[in-house]
Amino acid sequence: MSDLTDYQSEPIAARLSTLAAAYVIARRDFMAILFSRSFFFFLLGPLFPALVGTLAGGVGQRMQETSDRPQLGVAMSAADLDAMLGARTALARQLGDAVPPMVVLQRLAPGQGYDARQALAGQRGVAAVLTGTLARPVLTGTRAQIQDWGGPVSLIAATAIHGISGPAPKVELRGTATSTASERRSQLVTAQAAQTLLFLLTMLLAGMVLSNLVEEKGNKVIEILAAAIPMDAVFFGKLFAMLGVSFVGISVWGGAAGLFVLAKGAALAALPVPAVGWPALIGLGVVYFAMAYLLIGSVFLALGSLASTVREVQTLSMPATMMQLVVFFLSSYAMTQPGSPAEIFAVVFPFSSPFAMVARAAQQPGLGQHVLAIGWQALCVLAMVRGGSLLFRRRVMKSGPASTAKRRGLFARWGKQRSAGPAH
Repeated sequence: MSDLTDYQSEPIAARLSTLAAAYVIARRDFMAILFSRSFFFFLLGPLFPALVGTLAGGVGQRMQETSDRPQLGVAMSAADLDAMLGARTALARQLGDAVPPMVVLQRLAPGQGYDARQALAGQRGVAAVLTGTLARPVLTGTRAQIQDWGGPVSLIAATAIHGISGPAPKVELRGTATSTASERRSQLVTAQAAQTLLFLLTMLLAGMVLSNLVEEKGNKVIEILAAAIPMDAVFFGKLFAMLGVSFVGISVWGGAAGLFVLAKGAALAALPVPAVGWPALIGLGVVYFAMAYLLIGSVFLALGSLASTVREVQTLSMPATMMQLVVFFLSSYAMTQPGSPAEIFAVVFPFSSPFAMVARAAQQPGLGQHVLAIGWQALCVLAMVRGGSLLFRRRVMKSGPASTAKRRGLFARWGKQRSAGPAH
């Protein structure tokens, strides 16, 4: 009854607007959870998910290295280019992955030049560029990449000229500071780390909304609130209260992680710098976590209107949990296919949009697209909360005061008929 007393201490419906009522609910829930004894154990919860996330990140990085193989761009005369492609195909049957994959950049006319450095800056997925002739091939790219590919390119050129048995021409190596392919691969690591962290935090913290709502529905506090203030205010208040509690937990975990990094920083590999820079990525990550939390939290609140027991909560929350996994896998796939229909769908679909956009922040510069995405996600949060509150209001009111009064009226009439005795 203490919860009920706290909520009934003031006639909030008569004096507070929806926004003010939502603030009252949020403040009360936030303080009640923050100073509860179970909050300490809640802070210990991420230890095991953090271990799982570390292992999943290592496996995902190995899969990404396998699926995103860099390519060798070729810009040569038509005859030399066709000879190189034919020799490469023949050698690939024998040597397999030891032969670099080739992509045609341009068929050059006799005497036509080609800017290999500009091609590296503009071609996505191209780690080095092969120019020159079969007798004097020129390989341009990052120093580590062209050193790895110098031998295979020389072998391909020798095969194109006179077969494997002939002498191999010397390949001229022209190193550059970086390439689009190597930069993209490094930014993919940062994008994957940000996306995985966002998913783990959302998966871990969003369930609190559902458990809190079912608890108050069981002790009838939620029905009193539904009769006193707009359900939109109740939903928003509870969502933002749990979001605030989540930020407290994240701050504690972030502080612990920071101490660990300071203690073991020399042994930790630094993540590549994201396209928007670290300050912008961290700020966008906070906003996208809030949006992802509010979106899935609104779904859990709607499910709470359909559940009356803990067993029903577990049964009904399973589809939402599976949806989170599907959304994460969709976003992870879209991250590796920039500009594809799958990536565009992941950006537009509300539940995957925060994950897809935080990956975009790591891979693509510019903040304008994030302003539009955050506005779209906020609009979807508003629609989901209003829809969920409407469903909850109908469910609660069916078992609330109106239905109770109706049942009492039926019992009263039945009692009068019984006391009056049989009709003569």
